[in-house]
Amino acid sequence: MSPASATVIVVIGILGLFWLDRDATLRTSAALWIPVAWLAIACSRPVSSWFSVGSSEITVDQFVDRVMDGSPTDRLVFTCLLAAGIVVLLGRTRQVGNILRVNRLIVFCFLYFAVSLSWSDYPDVAFKRWTKLVGDFVIVLIVLTDREPLAAIKRLLARLAFVLIPLSILFIKYYPQSGTAYSQWTGGTIYLGVTTNKNTLGVICLCLGLGASWRILTIYGDRGVTGRVRRLIAQGVILAMTLYLFRLMNSMTSLSSFLMALCLLLAMRSRVAVQSPAVIHLLVASMLAVSVSVAFLGLSPDMLRAMGRNPTLTERTMLWGNLLGLVQNSWFGTGFESFWLGPRLGEMWRRSGFVVNEAHNGYLEVFLNLGWMGVALLATVIVTGYRKAFSTWRTNGLKADLSLTYFFVGLVYNFTEAAFFKIQGPAWLFFLLAITSVPTNSSEAVRTPQPDFLSSIGTLSQEQEQSA
Repeated sequence: MSPASATVIVVIGILGLFWLDRDATLRTSAALWIPVAWLAIACSRPVSSWFSVGSSEITVDQFVDRVMDGSPTDRLVFTCLLAAGIVVLLGRTRQVGNILRVNRLIVFCFLYFAVSLSWSDYPDVAFKRWTKLVGDFVIVLIVLTDREPLAAIKRLLARLAFVLIPLSILFIKYYPQSGTAYSQWTGGTIYLGVTTNKNTLGVICLCLGLGASWRILTIYGDRGVTGRVRRLIAQGVILAMTLYLFRLMNSMTSLSSFLMALCLLLAMRSRVAVQSPAVIHLLVASMLAVSVSVAFLGLSPDMLRAMGRNPTLTERTMLWGNLLGLVQNSWFGTGFESFWLGPRLGEMWRRSGFVVNEAHNGYLEVFLNLGWMGVALLATVIVTGYRKAFSTWRTNGLKADLSLTYFFVGLVYNFTEAAFFKIQGPAWLFFLLAITSVPTNSSEAVRTPQPDFLSSIGTLSQEQEQSA
């Protein structure tokens, strides 16, 4: 089949998925397209890279300069999206104020990151990155302040999955010059899809695959809903495509995270967990303990070999040792998103012999940029986020399970990849969506515990259905 014919078939298939998943009862605002565009870029590749031509071979100094300068095209696109998002939120000031009030810890983190710019070696570059991080929060706020937030979550996941997953398969199969690459170590094929590296493709399969799994479980449970079968077909196709991509690529972090998160999602739907919620505590603790033991303590080298990894986690442990040797201020770090800038970036490339611009461990990445103060903030976010997510799952059951699942993904994914506070990173964006609380109403925003977004959304939807 020619690439042109395959493209036509895939486009028709994408339109068919949207048709199968249609739901006239969902009423979302047109502003939802702003988060869709923002996340679509974050989950694929920068706009400038779609139009780039010529050789990708660059020197160390050229790479450092490119990171420092950024792309004017990308900067313009994100500035326009951010400006549009702020305009939308200005029309929702009451809802935004309520959400900010119950998420003071997240707001404090963002403010602390801004203060850390003062000790960055490159405050101008770090400020641009901090602005994009604020943009991530703006995008989350647009989704959670939509007229029907639960519908907005469903449509956001559907619009991303229905486009990115099929197109990734199309690129790999029929446009290999864009959808694949070759490993500089093994010479084997690396599958990129619509992204620029296999890890990004892995994380979008992880996040969107879990979203499709959640939709399948939710739709299957709604026996009397109209169009149940066709929606199950649409989500089932996406899940099947996701599993196919997992089979093609060699992204063990994303695959193992997906399998563990899927087990957690299924467990939260079980009668045993509903009757004994402590089972979820035990399951989460067990999976985290196993992950740490296998990845860092070397308790099961056979399991690592079965996953195609060696005890160094593909040289990650050697990288971590080199990074710790470059830390100068262990209390405050180098400033927000400032470690991988300037001479340090070039030095790490020369030491490792290949392009490296992250620590491949989210907890270490936070330490490098923000020191022990940043690690303490992250620990507070994790403890608070888990407590809220678990308590709201206990009281709202099925309405909070996706939130707790994405929260768990954020914890385990960061063992071997860096995603915490990572600007425009898919794993970070879904983690931020999971930890951002939404008050059930303005009067309860101050005096009641903060519920997580899915549970409160479910409560609002039930109230609207009853009033109708």
